[in-house]
Amino acid sequence: MTAQEAAAAQQVRPDVRPANPNFSSGPCAKRPGWTLHNLNDAPLGRSHRAAIGKAKLAKAINQTRQILGVPDDYRIGIVPASDTGAYEMAMWTILGARPATMVAWESFGAGWVTDVVKQLGIEAETVIAPYGELPDMTAIDWDSDVCFTWNGTTSGVKMPNGEAIPADRAGLTLCDATSAAFAQDLPWDKLDAVTYSWQKVMGGEAAHGMLILSPRAVERLESYTPSWPLPKIFRLTKGGKLIEGIFKGETINTPSMLCVEDYLDTLGWGQEIGGLSALKARADANAQAIFDWIEKTDWVANLAADPATRSNTSVCLSIVAPKVAAMDEANQRAFVKTMTSVLEAESVAYDIGGYRDAPPGLRIWCGATVETADVEALLPWLDWAFAQALAA
Repeated sequence: MTAQEAAAAQQVRPDVRPANPNFSSGPCAKRPGWTLHNLNDAPLGRSHRAAIGKAKLAKAINQTRQILGVPDDYRIGIVPASDTGAYEMAMWTILGARPATMVAWESFGAGWVTDVVKQLGIEAETVIAPYGELPDMTAIDWDSDVCFTWNGTTSGVKMPNGEAIPADRAGLTLCDATSAAFAQDLPWDKLDAVTYSWQKVMGGEAAHGMLILSPRAVERLESYTPSWPLPKIFRLTKGGKLIEGIFKGETINTPSMLCVEDYLDTLGWGQEIGGLSALKARADANAQAIFDWIEKTDWVANLAADPATRSNTSVCLSIVAPKVAAMDEANQRAFVKTMTSVLEAESVAYDIGGYRDAPPGLRIWCGATVETADVEALLPWLDWAFAQALAA
């Protein structure tokens, strides 16, 4: 028995469980204090095109602008199909006017590469980095239209800042910010089309996405017509002009007013606790609790190699214990499954297995709706679950 195995054998089952075991990376934990009663003001059974529906949607847009600090001349729209729908909408309507560069370092970024190259048939340069690493963003041709994720949800690797993006770029930047918005700084002057979903950092409900457009992106939409047909839910212009109503709450398709009310509730909570700075601080504290634990734990490591690129929302962990590291991938995944299963059976942590396309490991959501005390309570259980899996 190795020293590591001997230490694992001595692990005692913890007494304290997280008050909220929801550490899923999407849909994410609801905000502290959330109950269904918070949604009693939802105009259920009413049209979203009625005055009350339009007012709710416009309020959601305005509060989003206030908390995220979106410039006044940027448009913000509520669109269908979560972040995926929003990002597909951006790609299908903006790309094709000039060369494109597709940048990916995790599964969702890789999915955007597939859609552009194989579905839209755009000849694009692809820049790929393995899980845990960030590509050299300074080597990107920013005079092309560049598509990338700000925070790689399935790899735990984020952009450290926007310094690599030149202010005088000729191309547009299309940024999937779904695990970054409300938890990380987004340099709006460097971003032209930004998307995210309600279900991530703010713990909202799924199926609704946000599309934020810079004036440069609007100019492209009004001056360029793609060669491919556009489905109705992707059309952002009419007669060569932006459909401004989309960015005032007149959604393309029917939104759930219950979900809108839930988003308004979590935006209100965000404002009450201090806005963006407070939301970022909560995510930072959650992630730091895990980073500190990693430093004193020999069986686990952060999948993100560079501390500057480590996500404060989707923290991804590799199991580096020699016995596990020596296993083939199938057995490593089985080991992780054993860990997550015992944690779920104990109602300690739900849905913390790494993403199916990512290397075997754990993924713990640390966004702003998670309480640091719950993260701290989880950590001894991870040691215990590791010991259980090692002994299995």
